[in-house]
Formats: sequence, C-alpha cells, structure tokens
Amino acid sequence: MEETEDFVGQGPHPVDDDLFKEPMKKRRRSDRDQRFRAFPSVEQSALKEYEKLESRTRRVLSNTYQKLIHSVFLDDSIPNGVKYLINRLLALIEKPSLDPIYIGLFGSTGAGKSSLINAIIQQAMFLPVSGESICTSCIVQVSSGCCEQYEAKIHLLSDQEWKEELKNLTKLLHRTEELDREEADAWDRDDAVEEAIWKLQMLYGNGAERKNYEELLRAKPKGKIPTSRIITLKAEEAEELSVKLDPYIRMHRRDLDGESAETQIWPLIKHVEVTLPKSEMIPEGVVLVDIPGTGDFNSKRDEMWKKTIDKCSVIWLISDIERVSGGRAHEDLLNESIKACQRGFCRDVALVVTKTDKLHLLEYLRERKVGNQAIQSQREAILERNEMIKLQRNRILKEKLKRKLPADSKVLEASDLVYTVSAQEYWQQALLTEEETEIPKLRGYIRKRLLDKKRRMVTKYVTEAFGLLLLTDSFNCMENLPNEFLHMSGLRRFVEEKIQLLEKVIDQCFAHIKQPLQEGVRNAKASYRRILGTCLVRSRGNQGFHQTLKAVCLKNGIYASRTLARIDLNEAITQPIYDQIDPVFGGIFRAGKPTGSALLPHVEAFKHSLQEKMMEIGIRSGWKYDSYKKSFLIQEISAILGGLEDYILRKKRRIYESLTTSVQSDLKPCYEEAAQIAGKKACERMKDVIRRGVDRQVAEGMFERAQERMQHQFQQLKNGITEKVKGSIATMLTLASSQGDGLYKELADVKSEYKEMEKLHRGLREVAENAVLRRGMQDFLLKMSPSKVVPPKS
Repeated sequence: MEETEDFVGQGPHPVDDDLFKEPMKKRRRSDRDQRFRAFPSVEQSALKEYEKLESRTRRVLSNTYQKLIHSVFLDDSIPNGVKYLINRLLALIEKPSLDPIYIGLFGSTGAGKSSLINAIIQQAMFLPVSGESICTSCIVQVSSGCCEQYEAKIHLLSDQEWKEELKNLTKLLHRTEELDREEADAWDRDDAVEEAIWKLQMLYGNGAERKNYEELLRAKPKGKIPTSRIITLKAEEAEELSVKLDPYIRMHRRDLDGESAETQIWPLIKHVEVTLPKSEMIPEGVVLVDIPGTGDFNSKRDEMWKKTIDKCSVIWLISDIERVSGGRAHEDLLNESIKACQRGFCRDVALVVTKTDKLHLLEYLRERKVGNQAIQSQREAILERNEMIKLQRNRILKEKLKRKLPADSKVLEASDLVYTVSAQEYWQQALLTEEETEIPKLRGYIRKRLLDKKRRMVTKYVTEAFGLLLLTDSFNCMENLPNEFLHMSGLRRFVEEKIQLLEKVIDQCFAHIKQPLQEGVRNAKASYRRILGTCLVRSRGNQGFHQTLKAVCLKNGIYASRTLARIDLNEAITQPIYDQIDPVFGGIFRAGKPTGSALLPHVEAFKHSLQEKMMEIGIRSGWKYDSYKKSFLIQEISAILGGLEDYILRKKRRIYESLTTSVQSDLKPCYEEAAQIAGKKACERMKDVIRRGVDRQVAEGMFERAQERMQHQFQQLKNGITEKVKGSIATMLTLASSQGDGLYKELADVKSEYKEMEKLHRGLREVAENAVLRRGMQDFLLKMSPSKVVPPKS
C-alpha cells in the first residue's frame, strides 16, 4: 500500500474541516510588471495578457469562496458537497502561478558553467571564474525575483548530517596498524585521504586529521556556525554581493594559509541560492543551476546532487571546445544527463560548447579539411569551425540519444541540440558579434520555455476555474437535473468497465519491460566480473587508491569527490541491464499517441472516454450544447485526472533506480566487511572481499532479485493509479448524484461570478490569437530591419 498512501494526501478534492482559511494575498501590480523585464515588447504583451487572465480568475474564485464561506458560516454542520466545493476553491486560489523551470548547467571542472551563467545574467564576474582550476565548489542556484536587493542564502549541513560525514572521515583516516614506508607513502597520496584531511583542517585547524571522532565532536570549529544553519547575505549591488559570496562558493587551494572565517566553514556548505532583483536578462520563474560534475562524499549533498539533476526540465551539458571531442569525463556526464531524462523530469538535453573563441589560426588552416572558400580572418575560422562542431556533435548526440530514448522522444525533435558559445567574446566582441556568441540565443530559448509554460498553465487554470464555477452554480440548480443523470447507474457501470480496461492496458504497457529485463540480467551475469575488475583497477595500481576504495565501501559502493571522477560500483554492474531496458523504459513514460507501451497517452485516452460518455448522457437527457449540466462533470474529470501525470512522473525515479538500490542493498554486508580491513596489503584484501561478496550474491540470485523488485515497483505504480482513479471518480459521482442525501444546501448566488468566468474562458482564444498576430508582425519587422555590423576582421 506504499504507493497508494503517497497519493491519498494529493487527492484533488479532500474534504477538510479547515474551511475558513484566508486565501493568500495576490501580487501587487507593480511587482507583476517587473516580472516581464527580461522579455521583448511582443512577448511582454502576451505575458501581460495571460497574467491579467490569471489575476482576474483568482479574483473571481476568491469572491466565490468568500460568498460560500458567508453562506455556511453560522451552520452547525456543513454538507459534504459544500465542503468539497470550498476546499476545491481554496486549493485553486492558492495554486502557485508557475512552478519554476530549472535549467541545469552540468559540466566537469573548468568547463565554463559559471562564466556562462555570468554572461546570461549580464554580470561579468558575479560567480567566481578561473582559467586554471575548479571554482564553484557546490550547487549554486541563480534566479530573479521582486526583491529590492541582491540576496544569497547559504544552506549548511545540519548538525546530524555533519556528524555522519565526520564519522566517515575519521574512519577513512584511522590507521590501526603500522604500514611500511611504501604503503605509508601510497596512503598519504590517496585522493580520498587528501580531501578528508583538507576538510578537517579547514573546519578545525591543523592537526585535526590526527584526532578521533569523539575528540572532534568536542572540538570547536574555527568558523562561526549559525544555529539556523542558513547564512543570508544581502547587497545593493551585484559586485558587492559577489565579493561577500565568493569565499563561500569558490573551491580554495589546499595549501592556502590564513583562511577567512567564511572559508573555514566551507566543508559544511550544502548548496547556495542566489536571487537577483528585477533582472532584465533572466525572467522570474527560471532557475539556472550550476551543477558540479560529480556528487559528494556526504550522503545528503550527494542525494541533493542527484535530486537537483532530476528536477531540471532542461539540462545543458557544458563542455570546453578543447574537450568536446570525447574523454571519459564528457561521456560520464552525457550518460548522467540521459539518465535524468529516464528517471527525472528532464525533457530537453543540449550540448553547450564553451570558449569557442579559442582557436589557433595557423594550426586550424593547416588541419582544415573542408571548404573551398579561403579563410580571410580569425573570425571566419571561428564561425566555420563552430558550424562544423554543430554538425558533428549534433549527429553524435542524436545517435546517442536514439540508443537510449524512444524514437519519438521530444528531445530528438529539437532544432538545436548543440550551441557554440563564447562568454569572453560576449563581453569583448573583438572577433564575434553579440549574436554570434549565441548568448542571446540561449536567453531566447529560456524566454520561450517560460512563455510556453505560462500559456499552458493559464489555459489549464482558467479552464479548471470555469469548470469549478459551473459546478458551484449547478449546486443551486440540482433539482433541475434529469432523473437519469442523478441516478447514473449506467455511467457507474461504464466507469467500472473503463477502469478494468485501464488496468489491462497498464499491464500491457508494463509487460514490454519484461523481456529486456531478462536479457539485461543475462548480460549482467555474463559481464559483472569484467566490469568490477575495471572499476577496481587504477592505472597506477593501488598507489593512492587504498583509502579511496575504503571510502567507496563506507558509502555502500559509491564514492563522489568534488575533484575526482564518480565511482559507483552498484550502477556499474547493473549498467548492462539499463542498456537493455532504457529505450523501453523511456517509451513507457513518454507522451504522444496511445499506442504500444506508452502509459500516459492511455491515461489521457481513458479521460477522454469518460468525457465523451458525459456528452452522450447530456445529449440523451436533452441538454443544450452550452449547458453547464453537460460541462461541469466533464471539467471535474479533467481536474481529477489532471494531476495523474505528475504522480506517475514522480514515481518513475523510484522505479528506475530500483535496480541499483536492490543491488546496493544485497551487497551492503560485503561493503561493510571490506570497510573494516586495514593494515598491510589492505587494498588487495578489500578488493578480494568485494569480488567474493559479489560472486556469492550473483550466485544467490542478486540480479534476479533486482528484476523482481523493479517489476514490483511497476505493480505498485499500477495499484496507485487505479486506486486514485477509483477513489476520486467515485467521490465525484456520489456528490453529483446524491441530491436527497443532505450533501447540498441553498448557497449564495454566484451567477455574476459565473458570467465573469465564462467571459474569461472565452478570452483564452482571444489572447492566443493576439499572440499569433504579434509574432507575425515581429517576424515581418525583423526581415525588413538592416543587418548588424560585424566586428572588424583580424
């Protein structure tokens, strides 16, 4: 029942006794207007119209809510039907205007993520940048709001979260036996050891690495730690906040002496949120997220790293022009981005190639293999090279995505899978125009995403509100409904049959994963030893790997460092299964036509079949085409089933990760055994324990258990969907058909609100038509305008 419990609290219309709650205050007009500063005038006009529709709709809903509250305020008991209606109104009034669009900038050390964000927000040195080494040391979220100042919130690990990490760090540094000189030297050079020592010294001072866990618990940190575990910085100007923020988010050198108080608490920082006031470059509602290329040794930070990637609806894979041609790091990041499409909310992946101004002209001309036209300048060479990169990487990226995602995935239809940008040239424009740096192109993409989402959200919001007003007005007219509508025995039978059919369709969708799972398990059993061997071998042997391997075992098979490539043994040995199931898994959770394995289109088809039945009942009962009697139940079905997609998408992460979670759980005893090993030849002994433990678990059916657990998760999702549908629709039909059961009473007259809502609903089409007209005018004017002057040749 775990899945069922998850959705009960999210039911669309719970009956709540807290009926007299005040709706949230609406946003002031001046604040609303500031949200559009990042948009050109044409897009501003469309946004203002949608904002006006939403604002007026909220006002109508609020007026209706207040009328209903007053009509039942003195009643000893409130009928369930009225409770249902009041709770629906309040939920819709307090529904957020727009869920943020998270755009993740995902890249390895020095790829240029921070420089790109700085260019997009028009603040040259806002986030720390450096051409030599990693700068941003944690997840940094940048957004704009209606605040008057620049603001940053630095979130620290809780006391318990730090104690967990401290315990693991001290275990990592604890030597139980004397090592010979060669082993001691290797231990000291171990990457995990270096990072652990650095963290402890940074927080507690020199010599902290020689203290045990209990001693460090009693030690006082060098920096001041607020009890709230949040540090808030504010400034009037961007430069001022940047200076204050820099020590908290810059990755500091390990040989740095005389650290500042801010630097001293760096190991405790979990993530940072930065809010810009009234930005003309980044619209409110968009969050740019600077995501380090690997996770973190701390469990909470590592969990947040994954969750941050998964909540991004857009991922930009950031790669330096000199590293874009490959390498393990680039491939790992690309694979992680594709996994975000499978397990998270990501719908768009693009490669953003940075630092494209870097080109040695003579070398380029010598190696140039295409083009008959002579290159006259550095600028021409850069532009030609950029187009070649786009063509090549677009083809490679599309082929990679096709292997992992369904053939009709939206991301494969994107016109731009590759961008070539130069933050440096954006500021200098010595070689390229502003447009040629493609920074404005990325901003345009951001604006389009937000505008499209706002349009869809307002359309859905106004339509749902209109249905709610239809329902409200109908409550005072229930006695006029035909008997066949009120009894609805035929409709109930129809719904039951459709739910049974939906269950069969869901089973059929999930059945597509069975064979790929079985094939994947066979492949995993055949290849796990080879994969494990690769993971446990380093190019320099055991030198510098002893304690890193111990760190892997302490974290149940995973080691994520801010400076090293991520190690995940559980994911590595289950990868052959994912290679088999990925296209099918993506197909199950894709949108599109209700064919094959796609689940969401079948749910949508189920909704339409119910709505068509309502229409049929309306026609048979003699309703007129525009009658509310036909419309309000149709709207209710949309409202009830509208949240089902989000519910399904939230659950798919748990399903997708069930394979690695299952394997990690089965291997936990062998990881714990290996983590206890110390002394001479410890590294080889740890590897031996891991190998033997994996062999034993595979022989006992580890991969088969992982397969069963994934199939069980699919079954849980099916149960959750059907229980949600059954419960919600049963409640709706009971409320609609029980006129004589004391569910209703005479309510306040809301006909004026209904008429206003009807007018707003008609206004949706007018706003859409205006937007199309403005776009046409804009395109015409752009064609007629003169071209921009390009920089001089060089």
